[in-house]
Amino acid sequence: MARQNADSMEDYDYEALPPNFSLLQNMAAGAFAGIAEHTAMYPVDAIKTRMQVLNPAPGAVYDSVWRGMMRIASGEGILGLWRGMSSVIVGAGPAHAVYFATYEAVKQVMGGNKAGVHHPLAAATSGACATIASDALMNPFDVIKQRMQIHNSTKMYRSMFDCAKYVYRTEGVSAFYVSYPTTLSMTVPFTALQFLAYESISTTMNPTKKYDPVTHCAAGAVAGGFAAALTTPMDVVKTMLQTRGAAKDPELRNVSGFANGCKLLYARAGVSGFFKGVKPRVLTTMPSTAICWSAYEASKAYFIRNNDLS
Repeated sequence: MARQNADSMEDYDYEALPPNFSLLQNMAAGAFAGIAEHTAMYPVDAIKTRMQVLNPAPGAVYDSVWRGMMRIASGEGILGLWRGMSSVIVGAGPAHAVYFATYEAVKQVMGGNKAGVHHPLAAATSGACATIASDALMNPFDVIKQRMQIHNSTKMYRSMFDCAKYVYRTEGVSAFYVSYPTTLSMTVPFTALQFLAYESISTTMNPTKKYDPVTHCAAGAVAGGFAAALTTPMDVVKTMLQTRGAAKDPELRNVSGFANGCKLLYARAGVSGFFKGVKPRVLTTMPSTAICWSAYEASKAYFIRNNDLS
């Protein structure tokens, strides 16, 4: 019996999502991957947010990842590097569960799980659909996270709940979604590019599509860095929209959308302003995407193996 199970595992196409890999298990794998991804590189993400803030106060200018981290650690305490992470942990699990469940479902429908065949359109479409669904859930948590990451946020918010109440009370529920269209303008191409690159690289490195941690890690890192660099302009505008309520500049406080944000950013910082924080963004995304894919694929393989042996 054990030999029969082993033989079935050898013949089994790992990527094909068999009937014994349930939706609940897929969502659990995605949730684990999301939390692992966001927490590992959080301090660098905090520096990226501060570097992207338009027109910061003289004491809030950050121009280097390392110096920025040392400055936060010495001035705000070492835990200041992880301020706002609670919002990510609460939101990332459910959001990534939806993300990977949508991704696998759409890819399966579009025939993207056939062994030995590369399906770039299925990969890109699956990624785009996945991010539209997950961002609808994650966007409010991301707003809270970025508000708590900015300079001197401790004077405004004691906790994620305090921040959420403050934003709701002063700006209304729309503040949690004013950046959603801009977020999608970034995350849809980001995810489509990432999934396209990931599937292309992993198929090239591992044409049999068997579980291979090295392939998943390397393909995830390269795909994530590539997509992050190309979508940085939209990320800068997203940060502007999500932190506008904390700005003292009236023009910044009244930014109403993506087009308005682009116009103001160009007027204040020129073309180079659209790539503020690109280095920490890529530095954050490459390892975090590698961790995300590795954690997801490992969880997926674990569930499949256990289900086959039971």
